[in-house]
Amino acid sequence: MKPKVILVFVSMMLFTCLSCKKNFLDKTPDGDLTQDQVFTNPTWAEQYLANIYSHLPRELSLVDNPGNNESPTNPFTGASDEMEMSYDPNFTNNMNVGNWSPTSYVQDIWSQCYIAIRKANVFLENIDKLQPSDLAPAAKINRWRGEAIFLRAFYHFLLIRVYGPVPIVDKTINLDADFLSYKREPIDKCVAFIASECDKAAGLLDPRITAANDYGKPDRTTALALKARVLLYMASPLWNGGNPDYLSFKDKNGTRLFPDYDASRWQTAATAAKACIDQAEGVGHKLYRSANNDPIKNYQEIFYNNFNDEVFFTRDDPGYNNIDAYSEPRGMAGAFWPLQTPTQDMVDDYEMANGTRPILGYNADMTPVINPLSGYNESGQATTATDNYVEGTRNMYVGREPRFYASIMFTGQKYKQSPPQNRSTPLQFWKLGLDGRPTASGDNYSKTGYLLKKLTNPSFVMSPKADPIRVWIFFRLGEQYLNYAEALNEAQGPVGDVYKYVNLIRDRSGLPGLTPGLSKDNMREAIRHERRIELAFETHRYFDTHRWMTAAATDNKNIYGLDVNGVISVSPSVPYNIASDAFYKRTVIEKRVFEKKHYLWPIQQRELEKNPNLVQNPGW
Repeated sequence: MKPKVILVFVSMMLFTCLSCKKNFLDKTPDGDLTQDQVFTNPTWAEQYLANIYSHLPRELSLVDNPGNNESPTNPFTGASDEMEMSYDPNFTNNMNVGNWSPTSYVQDIWSQCYIAIRKANVFLENIDKLQPSDLAPAAKINRWRGEAIFLRAFYHFLLIRVYGPVPIVDKTINLDADFLSYKREPIDKCVAFIASECDKAAGLLDPRITAANDYGKPDRTTALALKARVLLYMASPLWNGGNPDYLSFKDKNGTRLFPDYDASRWQTAATAAKACIDQAEGVGHKLYRSANNDPIKNYQEIFYNNFNDEVFFTRDDPGYNNIDAYSEPRGMAGAFWPLQTPTQDMVDDYEMANGTRPILGYNADMTPVINPLSGYNESGQATTATDNYVEGTRNMYVGREPRFYASIMFTGQKYKQSPPQNRSTPLQFWKLGLDGRPTASGDNYSKTGYLLKKLTNPSFVMSPKADPIRVWIFFRLGEQYLNYAEALNEAQGPVGDVYKYVNLIRDRSGLPGLTPGLSKDNMREAIRHERRIELAFETHRYFDTHRWMTAAATDNKNIYGLDVNGVISVSPSVPYNIASDAFYKRTVIEKRVFEKKHYLWPIQQRELEKNPNLVQNPGW
């Protein structure tokens, strides 16, 4: 296909509305509206802007693959060591075994982002045609302009976090333009563009979004949050000279696409994160705490009390309920899709309530090396019940930190024992247990012996349906605290602010502060651990292990769960059917594959065929 033909086709696609309710450019009796008509009418101009949001990734969808022309979903959680998706057709599982290529994968991040970027460019190049009016005063038009600038920057970020260097498209590509002149720009230039766009957007956006002016839209804090995150990524080893395979990676003109290491990038990232924190707290953002300051609810409620004070920017998905349906245990009425299953690797990393790590490593047979200071015990059963679990629950789940009980469903846990469901039986994930594998075949059961509790809403009911409104959080204050602590430690070592902001996160969840006097290396490890727990299942782990260049260790190994297919015996000495010792044996769930080329995704082959000036990522 010739470039001009491609551009005509793409131009037609870019004006296609994805709304399920109505065309964002309302039809006139004589046909489609012209561009001039759209941008001289405030209602139509605002509808055009609203459509740019339709391409935001549906990261609340951890299991489902995208359909044709749909925004990308979230393969990243299941492709990290956090979770195994108990659904074989999921693209995540292809990633985990290395069964994907430039011609096979289904997540079309490239096209969806560039479609959205073109829409943002069209909006920005035409919004000056709109004259201020009562419906659209000058301040509102400026805010719209800021939204479009932010969205253009965000879509560029979504591209570089998976592909690395990409073409920067900051203006519309006309039909007579030289399409082949667009090539991948060096990663530091991409990051500089995004950061600059965030600064422009911050100057135009409202200080804070409120109910009066549109939840789900970006504000000044959002723009600074994106800037802080992209600068943190730029300072990290993957992009900052730490990957020797990338140092010689060039485009077809011989331009290097990755720079040498520059230590000053860490301080740049720290300064940006602190600016975001100061802006956020200055307009009333704070770490969320529940009404009674319960450390479990303090954490759990962040993700279903929509638009709370910790949250900056979300994608609203009011009609999507599978985040709950795919975590609903089989023993609940109407439930048959328990697919979101945390790994034993993830479970083992949660601390004890006293703030110590329970497991220090593993023996050759994968039995854990237990920290003697933690109080952790793998064997035996709880002799008393708590609000979280019943008597007889395995001791490995006893005395764990609050974020564990807010995030993980485990055997023996109390589950929805209040209206409208009033379940009296604890969770049972062993084979033929109430929530375990019912037969010898079929995929609809937890393959690891756990289900995801975090991100779900306790008021969800599968049957009869009770379906609360959901949002996906792209940016929140807790992340910025950890971004700042990480960058500052790398730039200056474990100074006071590093401790301060990590300990604020820990205190919210009822944990003691970090041990004083840590070295820079020990603090780095502590911060990475804190990110793993605090930001679990929020699409951070995959990108963290990649930017740290630790994915070769975390993702190229066996992933473990419990023996959910083992023979089960029942202990008569406890009031509930708690599984036998055999069930709690760490068992290989999947042998995962990670190659050096997986640090970046391949550009899809069809994009390389459209534009021969694009170069493929190393190894693909």
